[in-house]
Amino acid sequence: MARINQGISGGFSGKVGTVTGENWNGIDYMRSNESGRKDAKSTAQLDQRARLTTVVQFLRPLKEFLRIGFKNRASKLSAFNAATSYNLEHALAGSFPDYRIDYSRARISQGKLPGVLNPAAFAGPAATISFTWDNNSSAIDAMADDRAIVVIYNPARQSALSFTGNNTRLGCSQSVTLPASFSGDEVLCYISFRNANQTLISDSQFVCSLIVL
Repeated sequence: MARINQGISGGFSGKVGTVTGENWNGIDYMRSNESGRKDAKSTAQLDQRARLTTVVQFLRPLKEFLRIGFKNRASKLSAFNAATSYNLEHALAGSFPDYRIDYSRARISQGKLPGVLNPAAFAGPAATISFTWDNNSSAIDAMADDRAIVVIYNPARQSALSFTGNNTRLGCSQSVTLPASFSGDEVLCYISFRNANQTLISDSQFVCSLIVL
């Protein structure tokens, strides 16, 4: 509440609307309130919250897999937080307030093992998906018995499935069967390699999106 100091024609002290009355050395003056700065700060906070929410919503269904995929990047952060940090920087697209994930840039595993060469994926009957890749076991630090890990992400259902079998870098193919409920859904396909003793993993690669048959 403002107070008039010398009648209706005098100065005032206190806040009225967007201005505040003050007195300095006997001189009455007004200054504008700093609502703009507060609004700017609030917008920045909302923007950061929107960025984080978008990435966390994408990663939450992958939480169990990220414990494997980002295990070697989790020295000071948890695996989930390490994945969040990476994807905030590299996979976020759009602008406030309409952020989205660029699935082709997203990473769900990160490591030093050589990655997959020329991966592809195809939808088959009865909710099957077949992956293929080229043999690059002659690459430095690659081994013929590195195991393929494929991840199927269903955005509409906020669900993710990971599959690790005996399919190796040398074998060049792997087929997986999804739940029948996924039929007709668009899914995202990712693939990476992990070495035989499960100490190293490669960066994941986005293969494609496809409709489950």
